Amino acid sequence: MTDMLDYQTRFLELAEHCGVLRFGDFTLKSGRQSPYFFNLGNISSGASMRALAAAYADAIISAEIEFDMLFGPAYKGIPLVTAVALALAERGHDYPFAFNRKEAKDHGEGGNIVGAPLNGRVLILDDVLTAGTAAREAISLIRAAGAQPVAAMLAFDRQEKGQGECSATQELAEEQSLSVHALVGLSDLEAWLRTSGDASRHAQIAAYRSRFGV
Repeated sequence: MTDMLDYQTRFLELAEHCGVLRFGDFTLKSGRQSPYFFNLGNISSGASMRALAAAYADAIISAEIEFDMLFGPAYKGIPLVTAVALALAERGHDYPFAFNRKEAKDHGEGGNIVGAPLNGRVLILDDVLTAGTAAREAISLIRAAGAQPVAAMLAFDRQEKGQGECSATQELAEEQSLSVHALVGLSDLEAWLRTSGDASRHAQIAAYRSRFGV
């Protein structure tokens, strides 16, 4: 059984309470029928964002990632990177941060990067990888600015096979030569449901993981 860390338990409780994590019967873009659905966009209040940022900050510190600044891909990454930077500062770790615009600004300061200049080792914050398109775009932006993307921290890792035997996070990590971390993964969700005594949901998640997990 996976030993849950405090921030992981807090995050899963928050996710269920806010409707980020929902159980039922969902058809994914891949066509798979999933017994759960994850949508970090349902974090939509000050208190829930503060709790989410605290979990991210604790996960980043726990992972002992060496980095110089934070980056949040538009759009979900914009409030996320701001809130996480605040949470890290509250824990004594003050990092610069930046995010991108979807469209480059052609007046004023111009460009498509807002915040601190991209330089040094960059930690990317995101919610969940599906195809990894947003993460790859962020990596390209960071490298084009002369900085080095060294890691990504996700909220949730689905830990399921893509086109081959590897997951989307494994493919991104190998392809881009960076480490990919997550607050929780599918294995953690299964362990959490097991310890909560929710036998029905646990059985559904366990069966899904057995069929599609990596």
